[in-house]
Amino acid sequence: MKYGVHAYIFIDRWSDASLAILDTAANLGADCLEIAVGDDVHFTPQRTRAWARPLGLDLVISPGGRWPAAYDLSADDPADRRRGLAWHKTQVDLASELGAVAYIGALYGHPGQVRRRPPSPDEYKRTAEALYELADYAARSDVKIVLEPMSHFRTHVANTPEQIIRLIDLADHANLWVLLDTYHMITEVRDYAQAIRTVGNRLWGIHACENDRGVPGGGLAPWDAVFGALNELSFDGYMLLEAYNSSIGTFAFERGMFHNVCPDATAFVRAGFAFLKQRARAVKPA
Repeated sequence: MKYGVHAYIFIDRWSDASLAILDTAANLGADCLEIAVGDDVHFTPQRTRAWARPLGLDLVISPGGRWPAAYDLSADDPADRRRGLAWHKTQVDLASELGAVAYIGALYGHPGQVRRRPPSPDEYKRTAEALYELADYAARSDVKIVLEPMSHFRTHVANTPEQIIRLIDLADHANLWVLLDTYHMITEVRDYAQAIRTVGNRLWGIHACENDRGVPGGGLAPWDAVFGALNELSFDGYMLLEAYNSSIGTFAFERGMFHNVCPDATAFVRAGFAFLKQRARAVKPA
């Protein structure tokens, strides 16, 4: 298993001035760093790539920066779906320049867009068609497209493992994968082990988050069930810490986290990795 960390634990926006964070992440034992991208995030991908490579750090990107709300693969308006696909292809191009192994997130829709109505009859079909095109485009650059179901407070399209697998089955492309987030699962899933089994060999990774987005351990997430199911799958993917640094001005508040669970990035990562690795060893079958 590879352990990683989201750059938001350290900084609010990636730039060429952020490169030393790669050293910090590697020194803390990270195998991977997730970088949020968007229209307001500007950096030289070749510089980040060149810095990460000798450290042995894999890179992944996710659309955490500015992402126009209308650019949505599940939108009712075909023009919005076309704009959404073009926007995501631009991020895939960035991932390729960066040498990132994956582009991850709620790419099937737009986080924060929750349509409070029953889905239209063709919503999944048209979303799957767009995901097929995106996955096919990304495969040419060896970038995995990884879909993250989110809670019903963030999206109406895919909240559960069953829904994300339905989308993937409809799209029917080998370059579509799944990231499960233990924070979002709290509101959507009762049986974490079964959720992981549902995704099966499509599971690319886990966002290892506590129910309050704090350091894993001591909260509501059932970690023994998580690691038990991962053992059943012989999972060898990514386990990523994700939170928002609450010591950076109003950053955490702007991201919708209103309590002080990540005031110290280094302490957060050390404690998180220590807990996750300890539970992985404890649950591992003899």
